[in-house]
Parts: sequence; structure tokens; C-alpha cells
Amino acid sequence: MAAAAISLLQVIGVVSGGPLLVGLMRTVRCRREGRVGPPVRQPLLDLRKLARRQRMRPEHASWIFPLAPLVLVATTVAVAAVAPLLTTAPAMGGTSDLFAVVYLLLLGSVTLGLGALDTGTAFGGMGASRALTIGAVAEPALLVSILALSVPAHSSNLPAIIATSLAHPLLLATPQRLLALAAFVIVVVAECGRLPVDNPGTHLELTMVHEAMVLEYSGTDLALVRLGESMRLVVLLALLAVLFVPWGIATGHGPVAQAVALVTLVAKVALLGTALAALEVAMAKLRLFRVPELLAGGFVLSVLAVVSALVLA
Repeated sequence: MAAAAISLLQVIGVVSGGPLLVGLMRTVRCRREGRVGPPVRQPLLDLRKLARRQRMRPEHASWIFPLAPLVLVATTVAVAAVAPLLTTAPAMGGTSDLFAVVYLLLLGSVTLGLGALDTGTAFGGMGASRALTIGAVAEPALLVSILALSVPAHSSNLPAIIATSLAHPLLLATPQRLLALAAFVIVVVAECGRLPVDNPGTHLELTMVHEAMVLEYSGTDLALVRLGESMRLVVLLALLAVLFVPWGIATGHGPVAQAVALVTLVAKVALLGTALAALEVAMAKLRLFRVPELLAGGFVLSVLAVVSALVLA
């Protein structure tokens, strides 16, 4: 029961923390640019406004179009429930395998791309083509970067990887960890549509990637898409925090340890989000044809991390 309650707490934290993290990052960007900007809770207010609006759907769209936002949110909720975010012993820790987690995230991305293609519009097809091209390189890099961490643990189970890191702190400063960290950061930027890979605030035809996919969504469907995006951002940053800086995560189910783990995780994710937003102000968006080069570099770093882990094992 305690493990199930922790998993439920993780889901609640990801669902509620996603919009707040997006609001925090917007505030940081605005302050860095010399603007006041909206309050941190503004994304929550936007979701409430969208949920009250009428849902409009393209005339010739099939059942895939309304299903895509639901799959995006459901897969992210599933990852939040099984991932070891607060404790190394989650309720379904046996299913928290790196392959399962990565492919659950990939399922949400692919389904959203299919929903964009289902509209039959030029923008939807363009955005889906670009997003799936980016995902085809980013997802393998994510998988291989975590695979480099699994070599010392002799397991692809995420709780086992984190437990090994806690038991052997010197592993956190090894070359494979640093290479995997660099690859993971590149993947997070690409998967969440942040600069320099994508600009979440643009609506220019030649630069849109993710925004082009969701142009036809409105009302509750658009609210689910926005919620799913923010949840994925929180999940990826949380995984980055617990895999590479695992200090503070609980090793049991005690209430005090869980409270400390929750505060620590919130602080880590907020710090990572703040750093990402601050760096975005100093970056320009890459040309579309340069993005695969960046992602290919991330994949090469992840492969080098695996090779280093096998050599040093």
C-alpha cells in the first residue's frame, strides 16, 4: 500500500507540476529578456480555459485524431507511475525497465504524429514529418545513453541502476557518465521541443515543428496535448535528476524519507528547468537541416558512453 501511494504521489506531482514548470520557465525567460511576463500559474489557467472551450475537429479526421492526446497523456502517466522518481522501490519497480520507459514515451510521440497526419492538412503533415524525423534520432540516443548506465549495474531496471549509483558514488564521475549526461541533455531538448532544436513560442511556417502538429486541436483536445507536453518535460528532467544525481531519493517507504525525496526532486527539477530556460535566451534556433547533425552528435556521445562503460567494466 505504501508503494502504491508513492506511485500515486508521483503521478499527482507530474500532472500538477508539469504546467507549473512550464510557467516557471516562461517567467525565467521573461525576466532574462527584461519583461515581467505572466505568473507561474498561467499555464494552469490556460488549461482550465481550454477545457471549457468547444472541441472542434477536422471534418475528414478519423478516430486517430481524438485518440492521440489521450495516448500522449496516458503513456506519460504510466511512466510517472512506474519510474523510480521518489524511491528506489516503486510499486511496479519490476516493470520500470529502460526499454519499457523509452518506448512508452516513443508511443506518445508517434501517436501524436499520426494524429497530425490524420488531419490531411499541409501544416500537420509538415510538423509530423519533422517531429518524427527528430524522434527517429533522439529516441535511440535516449535509449543508448541510459544503456550506458546499466552496464555497471548489470541490469536495465531503472531502480537497480539508481541503487548501484548510490552504492558506488565514484561511478557518477566516470567518463561514460559524463558522455551519457551530455547525450541525455541533447535528447531532453529535442524531445521537449526547446531551443535550439525547436521554438515552442513560434508560429512561423518555416520554423514550426511541434506547433505545426497541434494547429488543428482545440478545446479539451488541445488542453490534453498541452498537459501531456508539460508532463513529458517534468518526467524527462526528473529522470535526468535521479539517474545522474541520485542523492536525496528514498531507499524505502518511510514518510520522512519520502518527504525529503519529494522536496529534493522538486528542487532538482526546478533548478534544471531554470537553467534550461536561462540558456534558451542566449541561443538561436538551428536551421532545420542542422538539427539532425546535433542529434546525431548526441547519439554518437551515447554510443561512446556505452563503449567506455564496457571497456572500464
